[in-house]
Amino acid sequence: MIVAVHQAQYLPWLGYFDKIDKADIFCFLDNVQFKKNEWQNRNRIKTSKGWQWLTTPVRYRFPQMINEVKINNTLNWRRKHLQALITNYHKAPFFDNFIDLFRQVYSKNWEYLNDLNVYLIRSILNSLTISQKPAVFSSELHLSSDPTDRLIDICKNLGADTYLSGQDGINYLNQERFRQRGIKLIVQHFNHPVYPQLFAEFQSHLSIVDLLFNCGPGSLQKIRDYNPNP
Repeated sequence: MIVAVHQAQYLPWLGYFDKIDKADIFCFLDNVQFKKNEWQNRNRIKTSKGWQWLTTPVRYRFPQMINEVKINNTLNWRRKHLQALITNYHKAPFFDNFIDLFRQVYSKNWEYLNDLNVYLIRSILNSLTISQKPAVFSSELHLSSDPTDRLIDICKNLGADTYLSGQDGINYLNQERFRQRGIKLIVQHFNHPVYPQLFAEFQSHLSIVDLLFNCGPGSLQKIRDYNPNP
């Protein structure tokens, strides 16, 4: 059984969903330190002037864990993000198929960033028709604080024999320790799909929303065509 582990990101990129698609069970890493203005509270969409950040404002106090971080709702970020999607994607082929999903999300008054991110990820998984994988939160498990041992402990807790690492993760993991503990380590090598987009030349590494609005029901197949299972 393959486990993938990742912090819940805001409107993640395509590679995030490829990792979930290739795993049998997914663990949201929610009790590690939050990193402001990385991918946990922002992501990029495409506009006529290039890419644009959508950033969820947060009330963060170092060294809060991800599941402790609250959203700064004194700012009208929900209206701004929804309007940005409408303005930049209303001419996309599958705009009408997905905009109601985001209208519904942004109609809610979210308090915690992690709750918002997990809800969005699960909603998008459903839109991609990726079967809902069993998902757990690392905060529900008894884990080591060491980065490598934490991941091994997650695998052991969940009865998995294989850990699917992101390409960058391999740089800090102790691969020998995985072997010693009887866990196979495999690495995701993501090939970014090229697909029809609005606004001039193709731009990669955007939020999944760009693929959804432009490719609709064919979005998952587009990811899989470029990233077949080994």
